[in-house]
Amino acid sequence: MDSQVLLKVENMTRRFSGLVAIKDLSFEVRKGEILGLIGPNGAGKSTTFNVVSGFFKPSEGKLAFLGEDITGMGPAQVCRRGLVRTFQHDSLLRDMTVYDNILIGTFDMIRSKPDRDSRVRETAELLGLSDVLDDIAGNLPHGLQRLVSIAIAFATRPKLLCLDEPLTGLNQTEVGSALDVFRRIRDEYASSILLVEHNMKAVMEICDRIVVLDYGVFLAEGKPEEVKQNPDVIAAYLGKRA
Repeated sequence: MDSQVLLKVENMTRRFSGLVAIKDLSFEVRKGEILGLIGPNGAGKSTTFNVVSGFFKPSEGKLAFLGEDITGMGPAQVCRRGLVRTFQHDSLLRDMTVYDNILIGTFDMIRSKPDRDSRVRETAELLGLSDVLDDIAGNLPHGLQRLVSIAIAFATRPKLLCLDEPLTGLNQTEVGSALDVFRRIRDEYASSILLVEHNMKAVMEICDRIVVLDYGVFLAEGKPEEVKQNPDVIAAYLGKRA
């Protein structure tokens, strides 16, 4: 495998009884990049996330992470190798403090209590959560709850952070702050990001490359400007097919 390839998806298919959600999909996530995975509703983005992160097993195809075959591994095994994901809906524990939520993300990786505390506080600083560490997570505004969910995942310091619609429900200011955090995660912590997001303005601004799906099939790939001008992508989003 190319030393610059972090995740390699080869000819991946996922079926649910008679429904083919993803068909013969191949793409790569490279080290040090933010890769966007986009497509209209029902394109197969979330299914792709679920397969990549071990929640679903592929019906066909192969997954390799850092050169290791991870096909069929469960979420815990995948996580220990450095691939972690968030969910469309907040995955925090609403009745616990922000501190304890982030702490959960350290348990499988760090044994020392002082080191865990240090990791929690460093993660909170990165996500702008230092002032609310003692607050009950469920009492926070929606935007901060989204950041707590990301903080739990990033507390593991993954090599690949998969973000499933992290900007949903955020206002323009919160989106800008979140994008700054994503850049810091890449630049300061050398974590690559696989991003599923419907906010196309944000996707075009933050992503180094974009992969486009349509009805579970690979449609296009390229830099944001290339994808934006691709007639097949325009047709898929506007519903105008030849």
